Amino acid sequence: MSNKLQWIIWSLATIGLVTFFAISLTSQPNTVARTFLPGVTTHGHYQIELQCSSCHTPGMGVQQDACVKCHGAELKTATDTHPKTKFSDPGKAHLLVQLDARSCTTCHEEHVPDRTQAMGLSLPDDYCWHCHQEIGEQRPSHKDFAYDSCATTGCHNYHDNRALFENFLVAHFGEPDVLDDPSLPRLAYDSSDRTPLNAKQHDAPDEWNSDAELLSEWATTAHAKAGVNCTACHSAEDGTWRQQISHDSCRGCHENQVAGFLAGRHGMRLAADLPPMTPSEARLPMKHSSFHSELTCAACHSDHRFDTRFAAVDGCLQCHDDEHSTAYRNSSHFDLWQAEVEGAADPGTGVSCATCHMPRVEDDDGQLFVQHNQNDNLRPNDKMLRNACGHCHGLQFSLDALADIDLINRNFVGESKVHIESIDMAKAWADERARLREERKRKRQEKK
Repeated sequence: MSNKLQWIIWSLATIGLVTFFAISLTSQPNTVARTFLPGVTTHGHYQIELQCSSCHTPGMGVQQDACVKCHGAELKTATDTHPKTKFSDPGKAHLLVQLDARSCTTCHEEHVPDRTQAMGLSLPDDYCWHCHQEIGEQRPSHKDFAYDSCATTGCHNYHDNRALFENFLVAHFGEPDVLDDPSLPRLAYDSSDRTPLNAKQHDAPDEWNSDAELLSEWATTAHAKAGVNCTACHSAEDGTWRQQISHDSCRGCHENQVAGFLAGRHGMRLAADLPPMTPSEARLPMKHSSFHSELTCAACHSDHRFDTRFAAVDGCLQCHDDEHSTAYRNSSHFDLWQAEVEGAADPGTGVSCATCHMPRVEDDDGQLFVQHNQNDNLRPNDKMLRNACGHCHGLQFSLDALADIDLINRNFVGESKVHIESIDMAKAWADERARLREERKRKRQEKK
């Protein structure tokens, strides 16, 4: 074959490939772009995997600041038990030989699915043992535990031990399965200085005067009752009317909720300047009828109604089709929710999807709000102990339930077949220390 013919074939092949990728990138950019990823992305980051700059520098290194930007607030709230500062102490230099815990990517490396565990952990499960191998000698109760069992549900978490540290476990020893007064903390909105509005008092453009149904919907909402008129949401920065609104419109009054929404699975793509998430892109089973719904604030809080009761259950079940979600309507939690909705039970006693997955938490000023980061307490799930389960159930009952995967899949229909010994061991250890203190005290008195 002549050089000229080879050159022609090479040129045609190059032109063909360039044309193919150009057409593909414009018609199905996500599919083609993903073919160039170095490996499958973890459950926590796959939604933003096409926005490489969210995590990577131009040279494709990973920015530590990128991890802190998204997860720093959560670690601060959790009082991170393994912060970077803990390993900056020169006296801990010997530990860094075992595990350089000053960098998030030491433990959480992306695009390595063959060795990625739960929580995006890319280290072997025995990572705790390398620094804590003497624990079996210090605590007889731990001497027969497997070296890779530290992070078992209900025992220890690397970052967040708010519901697992010893004093907390001991304080909740012996609690009943169901507490004496099971109920949620009440949200309080003070609108006493606001003047309620009716449908005729709207300030939308004249063309909306004829839409009586839409105006009637708005007039029944908390917005109208609190004096929030149409232009409060529909005004653009220049004061002109904008028909389509976004989460930025909600942010002015609901800063905490929007921040949580953008940090969670529902809104993280928007936070990365990507198109909204759709259920078709989820890794959990979703209903086909919702596949192409865009997940914005209005996906659950429908336009001009903002029905929180709809958002708390039906808003979730219109998309989610996994075993845990579909079992909810057969659970005692749903029975409690129905009783509250029908007025047969007190407010705060019902248990909706949002009760557990969007719990009511305090902001820095001590004000309660609904945490819209629905992924905040899913992994590890024992983060639910304090802000969800603990409002109604004893700690032992909750620990056992959250450790039973089959029970979780049934949406807690039935009893747990798992027993977590953390509380028993913490109590025994506390009693032993108290006994030793008394013994030392007695010996000192005898010497006198």
